[in-house]
Amino acid sequence: MDKIPEHIAIIMDGNGRWAKAQGKPRSYGHQAGVDTVRRITSECTRIGVKYLTLYTFSTENWNRPSDEVAALMGLVLTSLEDEIFMKNDVRFRVIGDLQRLPDNVRQKLRETEEHTAANKTMTMVVALSYSSKWELTETARSIAADVKAGRLDEADITEELISSRLQTSFMPDPDLLIRTGGEVRVSNYLLWQIAYSELYFCDTYWPDFNEEDLHKAIADYQHRQRRYGRVVDATTE
Repeated sequence: MDKIPEHIAIIMDGNGRWAKAQGKPRSYGHQAGVDTVRRITSECTRIGVKYLTLYTFSTENWNRPSDEVAALMGLVLTSLEDEIFMKNDVRFRVIGDLQRLPDNVRQKLRETEEHTAANKTMTMVVALSYSSKWELTETARSIAADVKAGRLDEADITEELISSRLQTSFMPDPDLLIRTGGEVRVSNYLLWQIAYSELYFCDTYWPDFNEEDLHKAIADYQHRQRRYGRVVDATTE
């Protein structure tokens, strides 16, 4: 408990395959995945995680069948419940290209952000209609516009400036990235932010991912040395 990651990011993969294995439609797996979000959110608040970022829907996911996209948007609306946030004192934030979302979904997201703004135990961040390449492209456009307008010089463009223009500027970079479902890639997720994150991959489908699986990921993280390019004496860390 003395080395709990401050920020955990999760790629919640495997909902569709989990449902298929049970002879159910993919939407059934997504609904089961929401139940897992509730459990993992509660456990993260209990053990002291300060930020939990969940990759919920990527910009590439808009290419999925329209009925699945509609089901996912419906789940967003029904899963933003007071209980998960107010019971656990969790603040809700959202990142992504929200202009592509239906109006009723955007409104619900704004309402939930406002309603939970005073909660302090943990911040849950949902990446919705998000991809890292989209985020970095928008950041580059923003900086280029300021340079063209004379508000910035070339010397002003630093790593710190870029980080401050990203959608995640309100929180620290992830300490630990978890991906469920057996795939070993980061799928266009927080590419800038995870430059020095510890990566953990497991075969468990997201609907089956439980508190014990979370503990295993954190225990694995706790046994790693985070060098950030330095040489570290193993006897001192």
